[in-house]
Amino acid sequence: MKISKLYDEKFTLSFEIFPPKTEQGMLNLFKELEILSRHNPGYISVTYGAGGSTQEKTLDIAVKIKNDLQMTPLVHFTCVGSDKNEIKEYLHIIKENNISNILALRGDPPFGEKSFKPGENGFSYANELINYINTIEKFNIAVAGYPEGHIESKNLDEDIDNLKRKVDEGADFIITQLFYDNNDFYNFIDKIEQKGISIPVIPGIMPVTSLNQVNKITEMCGAKIPNKLITSLEQCKIDDTLCEYGIDYTIAQCNELISWGVKGIHFYTLNKSSIVEKIIKNLNI
Repeated sequence: MKISKLYDEKFTLSFEIFPPKTEQGMLNLFKELEILSRHNPGYISVTYGAGGSTQEKTLDIAVKIKNDLQMTPLVHFTCVGSDKNEIKEYLHIIKENNISNILALRGDPPFGEKSFKPGENGFSYANELINYINTIEKFNIAVAGYPEGHIESKNLDEDIDNLKRKVDEGADFIITQLFYDNNDFYNFIDKIEQKGISIPVIPGIMPVTSLNQVNKITEMCGAKIPNKLITSLEQCKIDDTLCEYGIDYTIAQCNELISWGVKGIHFYTLNKSSIVEKIIKNLNI
């Protein structure tokens, strides 16, 4: 099934997971996925490890999601560490496993490197990767959008120009990076519509559990933290415990987005179902 078509039919929940490092972690992951499957997600996206690692494990998980859980996987696919021949071979393997949905990304630099460097005979940007994918196999292609601009871009307008290049090369839908202020998302939508981008845009949401967690994430991706969220999180006595104020903030954020008219919500689950479940049960879907 083409994931982008789901958004023409109904409001769609979806979840992102990452490959665990251990066998026990893998067993735990599929227990969490069985719980999340009760909420009829449209698809499950499966990330790479840092610097493009865990590619084989990513595909193994995606195949198991498809065959054992009867859910649609969205396989992350990056430019990192691959040349054209390796990309071509991997695309064929994905297709042979009857997986037809890909999230095409440039990817982050390998651990310890400050800037992204393409491999020999590889690609520097996601739009180049998308162009190449479309010459090899026909996939439904998702891309990343950044409501506050990519951390490496000079400004939001420049980043939206980059997004337009990805759309022009054949992207079918957009999943955003996490954000904590819905006004950033609304502004982003206004700007991309002015650029003629009309494919579905799905907000990516990471449940808020502590101030420590939020600070760590924002340092990595550059998202800003609204003052009202900081104030709420500071009421939690211990950063590393579950913060009910943070969960309530995420529930309110999601419900406002639903009222505004988003076509779905994509949760960054961190491989945990309990918090996501609590949020979903309080959504006005």
